[in-house]
Amino acid sequence: MSVDTVSLTGWGRTAPTTAVRFRPRTYEEAAAVVRGRGPRGVIARGLGRSPGDAAQNAGGSVLDLTGLARIGGVDPAAGVVRCDAGVSLERLLRVLLPQGWLPPVVPATGRLTVGGAIASDLPGLDHRRSGSFARQVSALELLTADGEVRTVLPGTALFDATAGGLGLTGVILGATLRLRRVTTGLMSVSTERAGDLDEVLARFTAGGDGLPYASAWIDLMARGRATGRGILTRGEHAPPHVRPAHAGRTRRFPRSGTPWGRPSSPGLLSGLLSGLPPLPDGLLGPGPAALYNEVRYRGAPRARAGELRPVTAFLHTADAFPEANPLYGRGGTVRYRFTVGDGQEETLHRAVRRIAARRSPAVRAVLERFGAADPGLLSFAAPGWSLALDLPAALPGLARFLDGVDEEVAAAGGRVCLAKDSRMRPETAAAMYPRLAEFRELRARLDPTGAFRSDLSRRLGL
Repeated sequence: MSVDTVSLTGWGRTAPTTAVRFRPRTYEEAAAVVRGRGPRGVIARGLGRSPGDAAQNAGGSVLDLTGLARIGGVDPAAGVVRCDAGVSLERLLRVLLPQGWLPPVVPATGRLTVGGAIASDLPGLDHRRSGSFARQVSALELLTADGEVRTVLPGTALFDATAGGLGLTGVILGATLRLRRVTTGLMSVSTERAGDLDEVLARFTAGGDGLPYASAWIDLMARGRATGRGILTRGEHAPPHVRPAHAGRTRRFPRSGTPWGRPSSPGLLSGLLSGLPPLPDGLLGPGPAALYNEVRYRGAPRARAGELRPVTAFLHTADAFPEANPLYGRGGTVRYRFTVGDGQEETLHRAVRRIAARRSPAVRAVLERFGAADPGLLSFAAPGWSLALDLPAALPGLARFLDGVDEEVAAAGGRVCLAKDSRMRPETAAAMYPRLAEFRELRARLDPTGAFRSDLSRRLGL
């Protein structure tokens, strides 16, 4: 097991802190770290894609689980696979898709681990049908504060606290995931352009559940009558008979172990971005951002149906430019994601109007629609609408501005996503998550000495 002392941040590159990082190769090595933890405790970390500080532990220990990355065979009768927590979703897809299987919940990036997806209980584009990631976990192995490994099953209090529990109930070492059968590696995709936010919402709801996957890019630089205009994209798994005319030369699935539908790793532009230093603050200003959004909006078809795309290209939309955060300047990126319930659309309207009026350079803004709430005590998704956007952290007055949006969201019964947060106030988090007291009580019983801690847990008093 390697050990070093490093400065760590989330993907957003805000608030770096220093910790001792352990890289275990076995469950026993991970257990030894937990038993030998110091007074600042320990927290698990995967690929570091959480935008905020959930996987940081200033002055304490961090367990880097990327060395625990074994994938068991698929059980075709049960439709499940067993894998270690450090397996990336990208690699899992590369292994499963050629066999005709897919994890039923696929978040927008494949560059995170199975353990991270459970600890954040991430939703995918089909939340209305499948719920969030942990809903498809049939069992998990959890290393608890006493150094023991427990098998935890859905329907138990410990499972509900661990799903979306941000690593604070223990270290997720492995999981058994339910899978979905697919007959091709292609998606049939429809695209619609909408002139304002009302039209985006109307098109979302008019489509119902006819196509299981749906999201919309929102132009947060547009104002006036175009405020909230966007591009709605929906998709479903393509059956074999709708493969393209050149299907004789097209494989139904990618070859085992190969990426499919994404730039070669890393893609040319992605590689260029990852090699660049952060831009001087302010270079991605309102003007360039508005121009980018205008070109993107005008470049989309008014309406198109039946376009075929590889599964990975459609579902892992955030991986088109995975290293784009240097564009947001030296101060890093704030990823702000909130949800408000059905019937609270006016709150969504107000938030979009406030962001648009502020002229912040927002080029990434994704609207989704959630279904039934997940059972996790701190799970983010709840019935209604979710908007996620990236903003340069160095924008003057950004923290105060987002505090104001927080208050509107909380007053409407909504919540901000804890797994992506890097700046929320503790009293706001408590108002948004009504089961937080239950979570704290379970943690106190399970882990009375506070073995599992993070910068996020200290900041928000979780």
